Amino acid sequence: MTAIYLDNNATTRTDPSVVEAMLPYFSESFGNASSAHSFGASVGEAVKAARQQLQALLGAAHDHEIIYTSGGTESDNAAILSALEAMPDRNEIVTSKVEHPAILSLCEHLEKTGRAKVHFIGVDKLGQLDIEAYRAALSDKVAIVSLMWANNETGTIFPIEGLAELAKQHGALFHTDAVQAAGKTSIVLKDSAIDMLSLSGHKLHGPKGIGALYVKKGVRFKPLIRGGHQERARRGGTENVPAIIGLGKAAELALAHMAEEQGRVKEMRDRLEKAVLQRVPNCLVNGDRNDRLPNTLNLAFEYVESEAILLHLNRAGVAASSGSACTSGSMEPSHVLKAMEVPEAALHGAVRFSFSRDNQASDVDRVIETLPPIVEKLREMSPFWADAEKKTNDKPVFA
Repeated sequence: MTAIYLDNNATTRTDPSVVEAMLPYFSESFGNASSAHSFGASVGEAVKAARQQLQALLGAAHDHEIIYTSGGTESDNAAILSALEAMPDRNEIVTSKVEHPAILSLCEHLEKTGRAKVHFIGVDKLGQLDIEAYRAALSDKVAIVSLMWANNETGTIFPIEGLAELAKQHGALFHTDAVQAAGKTSIVLKDSAIDMLSLSGHKLHGPKGIGALYVKKGVRFKPLIRGGHQERARRGGTENVPAIIGLGKAAELALAHMAEEQGRVKEMRDRLEKAVLQRVPNCLVNGDRNDRLPNTLNLAFEYVESEAILLHLNRAGVAASSGSACTSGSMEPSHVLKAMEVPEAALHGAVRFSFSRDNQASDVDRVIETLPPIVEKLREMSPFWADAEKKTNDKPVFA
């Protein structure tokens, strides 16, 4: 039985073309990109070409606006800490309650240590930002606004360009974590008010351990990692050349496959959603169904635990993930779903299916065949489900 991978928001398979592009830079083209001799110069040119490939994906005005990092987390941290250092007369941050831990953990730490006051803006039941609360939080005390382009759990897309323009009215810098959005939705930074943007290679069929931070020309930037003159002295350390080349190739492929992401991939996602809602009672979709990533489906099944569903799916050869931030020994539900006020009966039963261009229609067929019986079996063992059936004097209605 062929295994089916539907956890692409966690990581993607490195495209074979990306691997092929990387291989020479482990052996034949091994020079240090910062060296002046021929061994280094040729590698330096390859790094520049990769930077231009990423520039094209992001619609940036200049290739030197891109700084290579170790991944999304470093990029997020660098953006926020740089803003606080570059704007010492401002000590406030505006973010949302549904951000990735790379943002939330840092902001909570900064607030706890007294380095910044943080405004955590809530969301509605679709996961969309409370715009009025956002407007109220903006002031001339805000150094930076950091809001994700698209949510990693639900796929809900924030109106980032408009939110950036509101921040600029108050002189604040604007950063967006676009780790999930890059390669799946169109991004044109040169025409936007966005100052900084983070992305990660392994989310778009590139290698792990490489990411980038876009910093618009003219924005004051203070490096997180100091050392050599690499990246125009904005990020010290010898360049991870093979990974940089891989990220460039992945960006090129992502741009070429953008229509497929928004077409065929979206169609697979929608077919799975429709089929499950028809076959499984008391199931709901988490997120904004009209404004979300084309590959992401977060389903909540009432009166059943997501971990049990995932275990049975895995046994059936289907890899998905929990919509909750559960860790070993903890059943604390997802902070994203809690912020969205997902009903208590469904809060622990969220499962995220995230597609990529590697998936096929047959993968959807397998999940449609496998998932409903799993949920039905688990509910038969649940006393909460039995109580729900009694209260309705009939089978629970479809969501």
